[in-house]
Amino acid sequence: MFGLKKALPARYVVCILGFFGLFNVYAMRINLSVAIVAMVKEPPRNISATDSDVTCSELIDRSADPPINGTWMEDKRPPRGEFEWDSTVQGQVLGSYFYGYIITQVPSGVLAEKYGAKWVLGLGMLLCSILTLLTPLAARWSVWALVATRVLEGFGAGMAFPAMNALIGRWAPKMERSRITTVIFMGCPIGTVLTLAISGVLCDSGFLGGWPSVFYLFGVIGCLWFVAWTWLVHDAPETHPSITQEELQHIQLGQDREIVQKPIVPWKSILTSLPVWTLVVAHFGKNWGFYTILIQLPMYLSNILHFNLKKNGVLSAAPHLVMSLGSVVASVAADKLRKSGRLKNTTIRKIFNSIGFFGAATCLIVVSYSGCRPLLIMTMLILCMGLSGSSNAGYTVTHVDMSPQYAGTLYGITNCFANITGFLVPAYVGWIVKDGQTIERWGYIFVTSSIMLYVTGIFYDVFCSAELQSWGKTTPRDACAQEMESVETSAHRKQAPRVLVCKD
Repeated sequence: MFGLKKALPARYVVCILGFFGLFNVYAMRINLSVAIVAMVKEPPRNISATDSDVTCSELIDRSADPPINGTWMEDKRPPRGEFEWDSTVQGQVLGSYFYGYIITQVPSGVLAEKYGAKWVLGLGMLLCSILTLLTPLAARWSVWALVATRVLEGFGAGMAFPAMNALIGRWAPKMERSRITTVIFMGCPIGTVLTLAISGVLCDSGFLGGWPSVFYLFGVIGCLWFVAWTWLVHDAPETHPSITQEELQHIQLGQDREIVQKPIVPWKSILTSLPVWTLVVAHFGKNWGFYTILIQLPMYLSNILHFNLKKNGVLSAAPHLVMSLGSVVASVAADKLRKSGRLKNTTIRKIFNSIGFFGAATCLIVVSYSGCRPLLIMTMLILCMGLSGSSNAGYTVTHVDMSPQYAGTLYGITNCFANITGFLVPAYVGWIVKDGQTIERWGYIFVTSSIMLYVTGIFYDVFCSAELQSWGKTTPRDACAQEMESVETSAHRKQAPRVLVCKD
């Protein structure tokens, strides 16, 4: 690890470990979504239905269990899994993560800006990793112990994104901001892809009991990441013990102004800023479309297109892989445009955000009218996520553009609202398909996501600002003045007041 410190520029080390940090966040978020299939007893299928009663029946693989006289008979396979949880309980287990996740969004952003993002993010991830290791024990104790464990996991993981944005604000020169942000945030789709693939294999194996190995693996990876993070990462370039003078100057000259530790957050200015609420709207719309794919796609592929479990896992992962590639292309293009000086930064962010939102929305419209055409549907879903990756060079990095000083707080605010969709999307889908899963009903789901992306994308284009806001930076003089005000208000104490002199 010491060699890594010397071999790479310090900001690249932050970027690499930031990538693996968000990789772990998503791995520990979605591993239960895969493992729960093997954890819960599967009731025998009683498919006493003819082809005419089954949606896209021509896509069913009949080679293993052909019908008798045109009717699919009861499945005699023994049930698998340890737990007898109905769909309601499973929904509560899967949704419990977001209760804790939402709670820590804003506080972790503030703490990261005041006391440093390194330990806020690191300790949150350590908590999440330890609880992931304990998940099999909690599940076997009781379902409510599992729910409590997942709530606390979400509590720890909720610290990651606001703290990471605060760290990006301190380490990323503005001409490299899109690329560094995108590489770090690529950990999310890559973590999703590998977790879906690896978890499926582990659940079907006998390694460490099958499904428990999913939690052991990613829990251990998270703990190892924490060790590397605490050793190699520092809160700011100025506090890094081995950064070169050339890199320090490159980062400092690439910042808008000097960033001050322990700032006083201008809450009134932030909460009354239209560009901030524009980010809230955009983030909410993006998450609605994203969670429709992340959470609901396996159900759609299984019940409508009738893909088997192995094929389902691979195809569910494919859109996220393409999304990461789209993010890289967009980020490089955005940074080159900004360096050229041909367009204003706000214009650049609007262009890439529009590609991500409107491109994805159009693809989902096509999916909703594609009927039983699996090749066309999968092509559109993969293209949807690939285009969606462009928004990382749009609204995502706008948090840092508006205020490198308060990027953690801003992301905490927007991510708090955006992850309400973690409850709303599954509830909405469940309400739509409660009387049966059909192409028409899934069409409503995809069209709803399209409308959400179109509306929020237009709102962002009209009202966003990717320029440094007037309240977006606390200067050293401002910090000194705030400290003087604090001393003056405590003058009634019997202690002798400190003499502070503010210099320009």
